[in-house]
Amino acid sequence: RSDSAIPVRQMQDTVNMAAESEFDEEEEPPFSDPEDFVDDIDDEELLEDVLRERPLEADGIDSVVLVDNVPQVGPERLEKLKNVIHKIFSKFGKITNEFYPEEAGTTKGYIFLEYASPNHALEAVKNADGYKLDKQHTFRVNLFTDFDKYMNISDQWETPEKQPFKDFGNMRHWLEDPDCRDQYSVIYESGERTTIFSNDPKEPILVEERARWTETYVRWSPKGTYLATFHQRGIALWGGEKFKQIQRFSHQGVSLIDFSPCERYVVTFSPLMDTKEDPQAIIIWDILTGQKKRGFHCESSAHWPIFKWSQDGKFFARMTQDTLSIYETPSMGLLDKKSLKISGIKDFSWSPGDNIIAFWVPEDKDIPARVTLMQFPSRLEIRVRNLFNVVDCKLHWQRQGDYLCVKVDRTPRGTQGVVTNFEIFRMREKQVPVDVVEMKESIIAFAWEPNGSKFAVLHGESPRINASFYHVKSNGKIDLIKMFDKQQANSIFWSPQGQFLVLAGLRRLVYIYTITWVKSNDNSSYFIFLWQGQLKFYPEILQGGQIL
Repeated sequence: RSDSAIPVRQMQDTVNMAAESEFDEEEEPPFSDPEDFVDDIDDEELLEDVLRERPLEADGIDSVVLVDNVPQVGPERLEKLKNVIHKIFSKFGKITNEFYPEEAGTTKGYIFLEYASPNHALEAVKNADGYKLDKQHTFRVNLFTDFDKYMNISDQWETPEKQPFKDFGNMRHWLEDPDCRDQYSVIYESGERTTIFSNDPKEPILVEERARWTETYVRWSPKGTYLATFHQRGIALWGGEKFKQIQRFSHQGVSLIDFSPCERYVVTFSPLMDTKEDPQAIIIWDILTGQKKRGFHCESSAHWPIFKWSQDGKFFARMTQDTLSIYETPSMGLLDKKSLKISGIKDFSWSPGDNIIAFWVPEDKDIPARVTLMQFPSRLEIRVRNLFNVVDCKLHWQRQGDYLCVKVDRTPRGTQGVVTNFEIFRMREKQVPVDVVEMKESIIAFAWEPNGSKFAVLHGESPRINASFYHVKSNGKIDLIKMFDKQQANSIFWSPQGQFLVLAGLRRLVYIYTITWVKSNDNSSYFIFLWQGQLKFYPEILQGGQIL
């Protein structure tokens, strides 16, 4: 039986061959189009999903920028022009290629720059467009890929879609409070809750309370318009009567911030973001638009803020070794495209009333130390004061910028002790005359009266600490008004409007042992109270010039 049996697999193959033979005998269906057929389906409709992924002509050149209004120069000046251009544009990222078109031996007035990354090219457009090279040349910078966008602009005007207005409420609403109550923030429950209170003589008034509003701490802007909260991915600004979110700024790991005095810009610092090609440690943002204006490298944040702002927010400055860099807004570029080279510069400070910088330089061999007042943007030196045997200087501006006090510690020749002079610059007078107040004791604290021409000084050695009050008069004299001896104090706090001040003895700047109120235009003093916390003046404490 096994010899006559047909294997199952062989039977299946035979059946399949028979089926294929029958199929081959059938007539093939026609695949050609009829002669009168019209193909009315285009590729866009037939292959829409495939064409959507096709490479664009601009791919590969999205790292290229076109810079227009570049000076037209010949071969003898071309190398210098390239160095200037590279210095300006390399701060936005690594430049991998440059092309300067020429005609008849002269550049055409526009150039192409290729960056290592499209993000660098975008930064160049944002920050260098409108850069003023000189009086005749202001750069216009565009991405090379923008040309397709401009070529495809319709000739017919289309009305832009109206954007809904975001009403954040009255951003200065607290100023309308009939009782002139200020607001303050409190973080408690191990940082879980943040509350805004309105300060009231009887008890705090709750304004807003939220859970996990911030991850670390909060910061008020200089005029109180915004409250900044900190998060791992950046900061958020809140404001208005209901504290709505006004703006967000993405800066991973942000830990420090600073505002410009006019509240137009905010500066953020993160130790996580910096790279050699793309400076991200410090970023300056436009508060109104949320735009990043410029990034900077930062070697150390030990002396924060890194930048110091002019009183109107038009300039900000940064000091590095032997260099003072002044930047201007809104371009965020170096003023006159160069920094000031000041050998040995130790400290500087903007005037609170004018665009004037005061800086000091220590002695160097036979060259005396000096304090210089420089006006901006002209860079005019309006006053230079030479000083001798200087150990240290401190700059103290009066709030309106009417006076500058330079505290000068000296070591007179032939002595080992340190004596202190106050060099008082009268900023509003012709040629800025300087008066000198000599102090024979060590100085503990100094403070100008906010809205006047008086200043207070704590001097001496504990426990015999004296408090002296001086008046800078218009007749060129500085008079000692009053001196209180044996004061247990190491800090001075004037009231916001002047006239009254507090002498406080602080330990570690936190615990207040004693507080003495002093009325600066008579001989009265008042013992008030003991208080633990940060010292602050409140309007309701004073009424009609009397202490309540």
